[in-house]
Amino acid sequence: MSLRTTLLSTLAIGVAAFGLSAATPASAMVDGDTIVLGSAISFTGKYSTNGIHAKNGYNIAVKRVNEMGGVKVGGKSYKLKIIYYDDESTPARTAQLLERLIKQDGVKYMLGPYSSATTLAAAPITEKYKIPMIEAEGASRALFTKGYRYLFAVLSTAEQYLSATVSLAADIGAKTGKKPGDITIAMAFENDAFSLDVREGVLDEVKKLGLKVVIDDKLPRDLSDMSATLTKVRALKPDVLLISGHSKGAVTAGRQIQEMKIDTPIIAMTHCEAAKVVDKYGPSADGFLCPTQWSETLSSTGKYFGSAGDFDRDFKAAYEGYDKSVPYQSAQAAAAVLVWKEAFERAQDFDTEKVRDAIAATDMQTFYGAIRFSEAGNNIAKPFFLRQIQKGEYHVVAPLSYAVKPIDYPRKPN
Repeated sequence: MSLRTTLLSTLAIGVAAFGLSAATPASAMVDGDTIVLGSAISFTGKYSTNGIHAKNGYNIAVKRVNEMGGVKVGGKSYKLKIIYYDDESTPARTAQLLERLIKQDGVKYMLGPYSSATTLAAAPITEKYKIPMIEAEGASRALFTKGYRYLFAVLSTAEQYLSATVSLAADIGAKTGKKPGDITIAMAFENDAFSLDVREGVLDEVKKLGLKVVIDDKLPRDLSDMSATLTKVRALKPDVLLISGHSKGAVTAGRQIQEMKIDTPIIAMTHCEAAKVVDKYGPSADGFLCPTQWSETLSSTGKYFGSAGDFDRDFKAAYEGYDKSVPYQSAQAAAAVLVWKEAFERAQDFDTEKVRDAIAATDMQTFYGAIRFSEAGNNIAKPFFLRQIQKGEYHVVAPLSYAVKPIDYPRKPN
């Protein structure tokens, strides 16, 4: 049976444990020779695409750790397993399921859900019960301003996602003789914690550089239609179009940009890879700028997966449907599991306070990049990257020190 088939069958019953049954409340922290992690994550609802990408990342890392001898504590080797519940992309459900994992299943070590909204719902629960949570998919700045002691995130925060596109537009404008105030920006954002943080990062950069915002729209709640915004874009002809609406918003944007023949010189959107815009829209996706937490072309390496390129290869071999690219959501999820592994081994204990302190002291190199946490719990050791789709391939174009290709400007979709 393939790894993909195994994971789909375990997903159907709400538990992915690589052949192991769900633990009982009395033994869920460490069940014999197995350390149990828990996650309430989105397998249905609007975040399901990325929830499944994250689950795949968690699972490949668990499999790799177990294959390499597991987690060594007190002279004994332990395997990892994960209990999953589907939070249906609903924050209230996330909170309910965290309570269930902690109080009924006895789980003492958490992996995060998918999205900032659901992570914001999860964090007060893990904090209340003093349960450490390493999360990989909640980037909102609000997560790291509340003084949470048990929350740690391997990813960079949300305000960085599209701000680099603003500075890139300013640089291009300067080279083509445009003053900052003549560079116009249109933007459309989902009304959720993540996208609103992305928007704030954009507005901070716009203010700093002196550019001009001409459209500032909210995407409709169901993310199924942004034609109202694109009609304005076609009329006002801005220099830059910025979009943030998770995978569903990216799918809608890619489709309607193609249908309405939007020719804005710079278009950037979050979640390009996760939404598989290249597969869906082919040459019309060329030129899209896609912020990313990670790329397979990076030089980062670690002892579990080797290089970023090695992880990319292994992930594609393990899962179907990732021929064009591996979403950064999967890579950072795998990195979160590796932090758990190292923290247990540094603590040499299963006491949640000792393990929490070991997580806080993390300073490690991985295929995903460096991981080191601030006092607030966010990763402060890793830069953010901007990739552009060029002839159906994703290439890092910024920061320049990591670029593998120069940017194609203006965007020229086929």
